[in-house]
Amino acid sequence: MKKTSTKIILFLCLAGCLFSSQKINAQTYDALNISLLGRFDDTTYVANNWVNSKYAGCWGWYNPVDGKEYAIVGGSNGTYFIEITIPATPVLRDYVPGIQVNCVWREIKTYQNYCYMVSDDSPPNGLQIVDMSYLPDSVHVVHSGNSIIEQCHTIFVDGNKLYGGYVRGGVVGPGTAMAVFSLANPAVPSLLRKLNQDDPTIGLVHDMYVRNDTVYASCGNQGLFMYKFNSNNTFSAISNLTFYTEQGYNHSGSLTDDGNTFIFMDEYPAQLAIKSLDVSDITNPSVVATFRSSIGDTPHNPFVIGNNYVVCANYQDGIQIYDISDPVNPVRTGYFDTHWQTTISDTSWGYVGCWGAYPYLPSHNVLAIDMQTGLYVLNANSALGIPQNTPAVQNAMNVYYNGNTDNFNVMINSAVKQRITIQLVDIPGQIVYSADNSFMAGSTPLTIGAGRLANGIYTLNLKGENFSFAKKVCKVK
Repeated sequence: MKKTSTKIILFLCLAGCLFSSQKINAQTYDALNISLLGRFDDTTYVANNWVNSKYAGCWGWYNPVDGKEYAIVGGSNGTYFIEITIPATPVLRDYVPGIQVNCVWREIKTYQNYCYMVSDDSPPNGLQIVDMSYLPDSVHVVHSGNSIIEQCHTIFVDGNKLYGGYVRGGVVGPGTAMAVFSLANPAVPSLLRKLNQDDPTIGLVHDMYVRNDTVYASCGNQGLFMYKFNSNNTFSAISNLTFYTEQGYNHSGSLTDDGNTFIFMDEYPAQLAIKSLDVSDITNPSVVATFRSSIGDTPHNPFVIGNNYVVCANYQDGIQIYDISDPVNPVRTGYFDTHWQTTISDTSWGYVGCWGAYPYLPSHNVLAIDMQTGLYVLNANSALGIPQNTPAVQNAMNVYYNGNTDNFNVMINSAVKQRITIQLVDIPGQIVYSADNSFMAGSTPLTIGAGRLANGIYTLNLKGENFSFAKKVCKVK
């Protein structure tokens, strides 16, 4: 991000990796309120020979069984599973070669202990699914082929459904703008519906954000379209945004927890502003603000945290963080330039710089992936308004089932007063209990009645404004 800023000079050696040739040299980064904790870069293979990129999408995963955190990184030749529990020393735990190599696109999402990987590069290609429950030892591939999907640009998981943007091949056939699959059997997704069966006017869905079956579909040059995926497995149109200020190729977006603000980005032409969209009335969406980094480099992917912050992956401007608590007046609170190679004059659009991010780990550490320079593990607490060295939830793993009262007992130890969303999810992915409560600072007991629940394993999800937590619990009576 080539501007006056705090200079961070760090020397990090990557320890414990399977690639002995990896080494991170001393480097100067432009940054504000964000510091570098650790890095990963596989130096054993050269970049894609088309656009000179080595990496694409990234995601994060927290294992509730042992409390370990992972970065999942899509490389041009395959997918990396990197333990970052100790962020200063990332450890490569496993690597899954892709069906297609020398790729530009590889996107990743998780559901329970499963990881789904897709690529939009030319065939032969396909969907890959791995079981991560064997980590930190390894991951186990449970599906790798084109029988379900051959090509797919992006994916998103909502509840027990997997949405795919611009899907071709496999059970979908010649192709569709968007398809939705059931994850009732996570290892074998089954097709529920293709968007073009209900709306044949959409050419492609580049990306989608989905919450409770309400779909915000970024449809490239056609704009932003909102749909409801109904209980009878059909799509119905809600509204759309096809004309707006600084309009370009509608790329991707992310929604605040209260559902009132949708932050979205147009990928090209280069240097278009990020948009703040009022969707409090989803039938009448309205752009209420536009904002950009000081250079105005190409925005790529946004990730909203709670109602107050958005972490933005900008190509040559790296990670940009904004306070959006007032969605009409977003304020930049921090940045970290992952792509130091370019100068302020080098702002032409291209596959250069920061592709994506992941800010939802319990540790609050933010992951960023740069197409040329690899994974960055960042401390962005100052930019996100999180007190340093003060986790939002401590000792939240004190969860147990009381057979005498037929309740799950949870002890929430919150460092600050905050609202926390609690969900209990069964193995198929259905939410069987949900509550949204305000908790005072200190230890707070919570009782979840389990009398109507069948014996079995459930996942308890806790989510506050700046943290998320998950733990498996078992009812046996």
